[in-house]
Amino acid sequence: MNLHLTGHHLQITPAIRDHVANKLEKITAHFDHVIDINVIMTVEKLQHKVEATVHLSGKDIFCEVREEDMYVAIDHLVNKLDRAIIKHKEKHLSHRHDGDALKHQATE
Repeated sequence: MNLHLTGHHLQITPAIRDHVANKLEKITAHFDHVIDINVIMTVEKLQHKVEATVHLSGKDIFCEVREEDMYVAIDHLVNKLDRAIIKHKEKHLSHRHDGDALKHQATE
């Protein structure tokens, strides 16, 4: 998994980088086919915006969060990404298993 962090009007400190990397390990634990993650962190007045694009094999998932604290925004973003990836994984597995069931019914 490749992780790309970008900061707009924000310097990415080692603490922020470590926090993002540790939180995103949760995503790779649920789904192994993560190719690339692009995270963009922006500060606009009092709002901290974090957006991420996760490149999976066959699909890209995008999420965006705005909060008053950067660390809270990162946590909420990872939770959103985790739910979206689990949903994608369940759809992927159900399509794969449904196709197998149809093949077995046709041969009987």
